[in-house]
Amino acid sequence: MSQRIAHIALVVDDYDKAIDFYVNKLDFILLEDTKLSEEKRWVMVAPNCAKECSLLLAKAANPNQAKSIGNQTGGRVFLFLFTDDFKTDYQKLKSRNINFVRPPQDFEFGKVAVFEDLYGNLWDLIEPNQNNKGLINN
Repeated sequence: MSQRIAHIALVVDDYDKAIDFYVNKLDFILLEDTKLSEEKRWVMVAPNCAKECSLLLAKAANPNQAKSIGNQTGGRVFLFLFTDDFKTDYQKLKSRNINFVRPPQDFEFGKVAVFEDLYGNLWDLIEPNQNNKGLINN
């Protein structure tokens, strides 16, 4: 038996605004944008080299879901974006006015900085050190 996580739902307030952020600010690829009804679309984005998991941009359908926008994990880091060129990616994101809430730091496992997406969800930008490069492929 083989299992994998295929998509992670990210609650958003507007499909087009979310697509613009992830595609034009983070350089993600728009994998799919299919209209399902007048109110609902199936929108998937992923980092350029992602092989397994993508983000499903899910527009809040009611007030309860809308309360989760920007706070899907209660203020903890929500998503982890691995890179093999931290310096270049960090500078690119800074130049695109991405808000970093924690500056780059070196840890035993690699270099990390924490940024916010357009809704305030926290992300780690991580470049694993040589001993942890396998984390990217696991």
